[in-house]
Amino acid sequence: MKKLKVYFDTNVIGYLDALDHPEKRADTLAMWEKVKQSEYDIVMSEVTFDELEDIPVPAKLDTLKSYVAEIMYDRIDVNEEIIRLAEVIKHTGIIPLDKHHNDRLHLGCALVAEADVLVSWNFNHMVNITTIRGVKGVAIIEGYKPIDIITSTMLINKGET
Repeated sequence: MKKLKVYFDTNVIGYLDALDHPEKRADTLAMWEKVKQSEYDIVMSEVTFDELEDIPVPAKLDTLKSYVAEIMYDRIDVNEEIIRLAEVIKHTGIIPLDKHHNDRLHLGCALVAEADVLVSWNFNHMVNITTIRGVKGVAIIEGYKPIDIITSTMLINKGET
């Protein structure tokens, strides 16, 4: 069976060390174990790494970087096509506010990377019906493979025995 190609939004990495959200952290750590065993092909972008570098607490940044160092992943850099897709997402009203530019870039990166899923805990701008449906529409119109936007919990399949 073909592995899922999974794009990580930055906040997924952050939840690896989110002691104040034990359930989300536990699910993200369970997902991370599968990632470490190469069950998925992982993609992250320069947006992810730039946002990680903005973490103001050096100890937390070091912890998150150590998690990232545990896995294999492909890195995608932002290019003109990704910026164009981010603008399409903005102008279609899916994520219209300028302050959420990085969320649009994450979506553009995931589409260009041909990810099967984008994993995020961002319910405000990513994991919600407006964004999920809107991005699938943009993908189809722009000639990209539609992408699913899910949480770590949805990826780990808790029903396994």
